[in-house]
Amino acid sequence: MILKTILPDLKSGIVVFLVALPLCLGIALACNVPLFSGLISGVIGGIAVTALSSSALSVSGPAAGLTAVILSASASLGSFEALLAAILCAGILQIVFGLLKAGNISSFIPISVIKGMLAGIGIILIIKQLPHMVGYDKDPEGDFNFEQPDGHNTLSELVYMLNSISPGAIIIGVTSLLILLLSNTKFYKNNIRLSNVPGPLVVVVIGILLNIGFRSYQNFELTSEQLVILPNIKSLTDLKEVSLFPDFSQIMSYKFLIIVVTLAMVASLESLLSLEATDKLDPLKRDSDSNKELIAQGVGNILCGLAGALPVTAVIVRSSANINSGAKTKLSAIIHAVLLLGSVLLIPNILMLIPNSALAAILIMTGYKLTQISLFTALYKKGWDQFLPFIITVIVMLLTDLLKGVGAGVVVAVIFIIRANIRISFDVAEQLINGKRHYLIKLPTHVTFFNKGFLKRYLDSIKSGSRVIIDGTINKSTDKEVIEVILEFIWKSKEKKIEIEQIKCNF
Repeated sequence: MILKTILPDLKSGIVVFLVALPLCLGIALACNVPLFSGLISGVIGGIAVTALSSSALSVSGPAAGLTAVILSASASLGSFEALLAAILCAGILQIVFGLLKAGNISSFIPISVIKGMLAGIGIILIIKQLPHMVGYDKDPEGDFNFEQPDGHNTLSELVYMLNSISPGAIIIGVTSLLILLLSNTKFYKNNIRLSNVPGPLVVVVIGILLNIGFRSYQNFELTSEQLVILPNIKSLTDLKEVSLFPDFSQIMSYKFLIIVVTLAMVASLESLLSLEATDKLDPLKRDSDSNKELIAQGVGNILCGLAGALPVTAVIVRSSANINSGAKTKLSAIIHAVLLLGSVLLIPNILMLIPNSALAAILIMTGYKLTQISLFTALYKKGWDQFLPFIITVIVMLLTDLLKGVGAGVVVAVIFIIRANIRISFDVAEQLINGKRHYLIKLPTHVTFFNKGFLKRYLDSIKSGSRVIIDGTINKSTDKEVIEVILEFIWKSKEKKIEIEQIKCNF
């Protein structure tokens, strides 16, 4: 049984490594911190957090959603070292959240919103990677925000990339996409030899060979910006020079405490949302312990603060790549982390031959699997109460960021829930008996303020000369304002010659 999981986990670990490498580096670049900080964050997330998490397939590491928070916090505290202290303290606070069972909040996120989050991330991945695939690498990899530091946005970058298309990059990108499409066919999967070689690994090898080959042709040669950029670490001395340690000198300041709370809350929310989404994608539908996840993320961020790394969260891009590649256990996430550290220390020169366009193709394919048309049509067929929260989540995510998108989707979903609750709370019936109209109103177990509007409209619609039976047999509590509406109706019923019968009503 163990042997049956090792090979799939090894293949998945390699794929996740190829996806995570540019993201770890790109997020570090976007946060304006040393590149090695992003890599160490990926290693800690892949080993320490994975070991403590209850999720079998979730992958943790530096998250694009924290970029804006990190930039703001670093500027406010004046140094990355001070931010590291805040990251460490945020990790302690996350452990407290887990012990207080705060992770249960993820259970209240509607499934339609989670699916919208996945689709939104898929679309953002595709749009963000298109410029990289054609050789336009102005924005750092892993930056998922709509508004860009250079004044452009996600959509306008698509226009600017048309003026900077690199023939070599686009050939590598298109070739990579074709290889990935081939690797998803039955022919590839059913071939005993080919099926053991991950498509993304083939993409990287072919990308490196094409990059080397294009050096002989000036029009097709790739620039250094169009290749993976790594920190220059050749010895332990170099490693010590890029290592940073936390500075606790501002620990008692108000702004430091605010940053700690902000980091803990945003990182926790992103982790819980990603965990919930990962469980939905898991073919075996395993349920993860959200409170245990918060504790695992907290330990991870304590280590990140001590090791000079960016904060970690559970990240859906790497987790979905892990699942789509056939991962079975936690081993795949651990393998990806070991490859991250080992390859940067042992074979950096080879990694720096990898074209960004090849990695962009891998991420585009990952995005496509998250946002297939069938997902949109399936939600649409389920009705507006499912489709509207879903599509609002997608749209707001595209125009802002992940948390705002999820927040907007939850608000829309709650409106539908309240609307449905108002409609179905009362069991009402109407019948004409011996020429006289009879109405039956059965009060539910609990009548809340939200039921007031429906009840008032229904009572106002009752015709004069009718008979009304108000049945409170199962009712246990009724909002005071609703009671006033009922009593006012009873008082006015004399004028409209309406007969009222109350059955076990507590008002």
